[in-house]
Amino acid sequence: MPPAITVDRVSQRFAGSNGAPDAVALDDISLEINRGEFVCLLGPSGCGKSTLLNIIGGLIDPTSGGVTVGETPVNGPLPRDVAFVFQESTLLPWYTVLENFRVSLEFQGRTSGWREHALSALSAVGMEGFANFYPSALSIGMKQRINMARGIALDTGILLMDEPFAALDEQTRLVLGEDLSVLLARTGKTIVFVTHSLAEAVLLADRIVVMTARPGKIKAIISVNEPHPRSPDFMLAPRFSDVRNQCYELLRDEIRHTVDAMREARDARAG
Repeated sequence: MPPAITVDRVSQRFAGSNGAPDAVALDDISLEINRGEFVCLLGPSGCGKSTLLNIIGGLIDPTSGGVTVGETPVNGPLPRDVAFVFQESTLLPWYTVLENFRVSLEFQGRTSGWREHALSALSAVGMEGFANFYPSALSIGMKQRINMARGIALDTGILLMDEPFAALDEQTRLVLGEDLSVLLARTGKTIVFVTHSLAEAVLLADRIVVMTARPGKIKAIISVNEPHPRSPDFMLAPRFSDVRNQCYELLRDEIRHTVDAMREARDARAG
């Protein structure tokens, strides 16, 4: 079986404005992600994590290189086997939670049995009791649970998640992380997850892809070697601390480089 996702020498440049030089977001990224694997992209702000995720999902065409999902080259938005969960809620406010599911599933071509399928996905994240609520009545954490459930309901083999828990408090993030680990164990989905959180990456990932400061390159790939579903007790294990410390050692200089570059850019604008 081929890998679920193959990233082959992907680079991405964004054109500068008003005579500014081009910005190199990604530089020669190659990566294979296996079926049923949970991979976290971890790196400093601006290193191209979300850009890489968008390229995998077909939302951005790379400047060079390419991505293959299974054996199909990615050309255009969202290959059929891929679903996206974003940082911000994408629920339509004029529909109930269940009606939002209907829109998503009908767009995918599922016109029969959608209600049972939606309720099953909501049950998987403990939100079946809120099927007839409007988004305005839900907390941020509840909306993100529902966004995750929609990703489950679409029945794709691959789930791309762009910092979906970033707006949540730490305790809620950890609980949703546990839910996601159970989901992976139960469904065998391939998940690519962007995060800034070292603890979140270690709690969730089978492999952590550590990226450099811009231009984004792969600095190291760390295997966590802990089966799913993961118990909260894993966070108390020496292995958890060891991997987290390893990630921090790899990222420390990259974060300093990013902060220095931001300071220099600010000073240049002020001057």
